[in-house]
Amino acid sequence: MVSHVLFESASGYAIFEVKLQDALGSSTKAMQDSIDDLAKFGKMVNLLSFSPFKNAAHALENANDVSEGILNETLESLLELNLSKPNKKSKVTLGVWEPVLGAAIKSTLSFDVSTDETTKDLIRGIRLHASKLLKGLQADDLTKAQLGLGHSYSRAKLKFNVNRIDNMIIQAIALLDQLDKDVNLFAMRIREWYGYHFPELVKLVPDNYQYARTAQFIGAKETLNEEKLHDLAALLDDDMTRAQNVLDAARGSMGSSLNEIDMLNIMAFATRVISIAEYRKSLQAYLTEKMNLVAPSLTALLGERIGARLISHAGSLTNLSKYPASTVQILGAEKALFRALKTKGNTPKYGLIYHSTFIGRAGPKFKGRISRFLANKCSIASRIDCYSDKPTPAFGEALRQQVEERLNFFETGEPPAKNADTIRKVLDALALDDDDEDEEEEAPALPLLEPSPKKDKKKKRKADDSEDEEDEAPRKKVKLSKEEKKALKKEEKKKRKEEDAGDVKKEKKEKKEKKEKKEKKKKSDE
Repeated sequence: MVSHVLFESASGYAIFEVKLQDALGSSTKAMQDSIDDLAKFGKMVNLLSFSPFKNAAHALENANDVSEGILNETLESLLELNLSKPNKKSKVTLGVWEPVLGAAIKSTLSFDVSTDETTKDLIRGIRLHASKLLKGLQADDLTKAQLGLGHSYSRAKLKFNVNRIDNMIIQAIALLDQLDKDVNLFAMRIREWYGYHFPELVKLVPDNYQYARTAQFIGAKETLNEEKLHDLAALLDDDMTRAQNVLDAARGSMGSSLNEIDMLNIMAFATRVISIAEYRKSLQAYLTEKMNLVAPSLTALLGERIGARLISHAGSLTNLSKYPASTVQILGAEKALFRALKTKGNTPKYGLIYHSTFIGRAGPKFKGRISRFLANKCSIASRIDCYSDKPTPAFGEALRQQVEERLNFFETGEPPAKNADTIRKVLDALALDDDDEDEEEEAPALPLLEPSPKKDKKKKRKADDSEDEEDEAPRKKVKLSKEEKKALKKEEKKKRKEEDAGDVKKEKKEKKEKKEKKEKKKKSDE
């Protein structure tokens, strides 16, 4: 049974004493109706203490602590002041809404904490009638406090960093992928629509963007003449031969003639397709700039589009940096992975990194190996970009060279450089560039990686050996046959028996000497 209830509001903490409570009847309709009725609910709970917050900053601090399950000093002092310590006579059971906060209260203050449905029903009733149960508050005070605390709490949770805008990358790559689909779909539509008028142009101009610009320039095919030939060639990469072919095809075209209103609609749609394609190019440049600013090493290793897709799929650059290389390798192939686990088939070898040129250049036998190697380098590059103070593409270029060496290894057998050596070279190069800045030399972007010393496989020397013997080189182990090993074991057993026998003789002698001494003392006393 709950004896007290803690209510966290936007204005402060309140402790209510529970007077009447029936655990068995709490789920009945009559009990629920009594919670909705203030007159009946006021007899069930009684306000014991209310501690308002000092200011908005104090309220925000306590709200953050409650959400993270931390017992704030204000709440701890309030509970210690109003609730007696649990003993045999008086048992205090505190009802709390948040289970994590309840665990913190229980571990710190040793109170019994309850978070069951009965407790939550009581807290719902207190929240419903809070403006009337909390003395000294007006009807609008609680609403204003909730609104102000809600704004400040949300503002504090949404931490906005100008230098690391990976959210902009996520939105840009999502829009770019959508624009690719839209441009292809609209280009096919303009080809089909304008093809009724000039069907021969489809084969002469295969590129979608050039086709839309050419269709917009030509308009009605009857108006195309030799005066427009140079302007048409400028649209077709300054190819006069193709421009002449387009002119000849327009003169002998089998397409039907269109009305003026139909041509106006086709030209308007062609203009829209051209504008979307040009915006796609500007968005591509924007994404490249952002990726070079936020994740330069990952961009140098994979390219801006694949790197941006990895960041978008992971949710952020920080999440991507926390993934192991095995997760980065199959990132984007989750459906295939779970299907393989369900059917007990072969798991996928690669996900989004399949679009990298390295996997395309590798042979069929080595695609899985190069994808695992590339995922390792992607994991390193993302961590460097995320946790370094000044991101630089030098690490990504060095890691890219490692992948090139790995591809060469499959053909020639020459092993690539190790990660420690590669990163140390980059750090040395960066240190040479920044000789004038002492602060960067004292705290480099990444700590120097030193290879761990090899363990010596020498024999342990005995403590009785002299210093001269320690300076000598260790002897090499000699392999012994089975017979020689048996003989050595027998000799060791004999030595142990002799040592044990000697110890027994010594003990017997000591006992005899002790007995003789005792007898001598007795005789002297007599």
